[in-house]
Amino acid sequence: MGNLLTYSGITAKVRAMESRFITEEGFQEMASLSSVAQAQEFLKCLPAYSELFSHADTELHRGDMERLLTRSVQHDFEKLYRFATPSQRKFLNLYFTVFEIRLLKRCLRHVFGDTGEVASPLDLSEQQRFFRSHSKLDPERMAAAGTIQELTETLSGSAYYDLFKKLEAKEGITPFDYKMQLDIFHFHFVWKYRNKFFTRNEQDIITQCYGSKMDLLNIQWIYRSKKYYQLDAVSIYPLLIPIHYRLKRDDIIRLAEAENVEDFFNLLSSTYYGTLSNADLAHQPNPEIMYKDILNHIYSSASRRRPYSSAVLNSYFYFKNIEIHRIITTIECIRYGVSTENIISYSIKDQ
Repeated sequence: MGNLLTYSGITAKVRAMESRFITEEGFQEMASLSSVAQAQEFLKCLPAYSELFSHADTELHRGDMERLLTRSVQHDFEKLYRFATPSQRKFLNLYFTVFEIRLLKRCLRHVFGDTGEVASPLDLSEQQRFFRSHSKLDPERMAAAGTIQELTETLSGSAYYDLFKKLEAKEGITPFDYKMQLDIFHFHFVWKYRNKFFTRNEQDIITQCYGSKMDLLNIQWIYRSKKYYQLDAVSIYPLLIPIHYRLKRDDIIRLAEAENVEDFFNLLSSTYYGTLSNADLAHQPNPEIMYKDILNHIYSSASRRRPYSSAVLNSYFYFKNIEIHRIITTIECIRYGVSTENIISYSIKDQ
């Protein structure tokens, strides 16, 4: 009864915000449009995006579109944070690392660039207020950093400083290494604090959602390493998240040591996720689609099973980010003249 009383308000708020998600019919309508400008006008007419796109009078490039849509997720976060109780804010504070890591990756792209030099100033002023309220990171200081050393120094006092210092001291570190270690940091952070902030039922939900996500990402990365790069097991292990949930250490070893892709799928079929998947693994389905299908089921069922818990917040942001990705995919397909039928096909795969 306590959880029902505590969460009834924010659960109702989340359900109201979910009602503003774009329907399948809406995505089909967007896919039938003939220009990016028309797609922007379409978004202006949707309650969830009308305010953000109200000043977008010119056709937006992909980078500008992504930044605007990211702000949509941030606005939703702020709405829910203001509405949340102190106990509900524990999950939101934990989730905020997602925004920090996105900002750090944006700064890394800027600092390293395609040529190793900063081409133009990075403007993060629109992020300053958002981060000031929730984070020790200073976007304007980070934007002014012209080298990785300068960026590292702006992180002093934050949870990311030691990580960047260690990477800075190593030879031959690439932007990929920084981004990979940031992803691993995020999962370690959530895994470490999930049992400190939440009730037993909420711990189970967070463990299932994040544990499954880590396992499925490891499956994807092993598959890609074998199919596209022909890496051996020794080269694969450093690329993986070193946390195991349903995919045990022995499963990881067997998959990484698989001789080829066919052997990989034969071994995958005997794992927990192989038995959970509806796909016929003998026909070597795309692990990315399997990843989305399984996670969609886990996140939606978690929200239904625990409607008066942090599961509703966790699921909301999961599906909101899927919607953002589908919007970007749809608009980029329109930009490059992809047929409506193919756009719908690509968009459905992005679910």
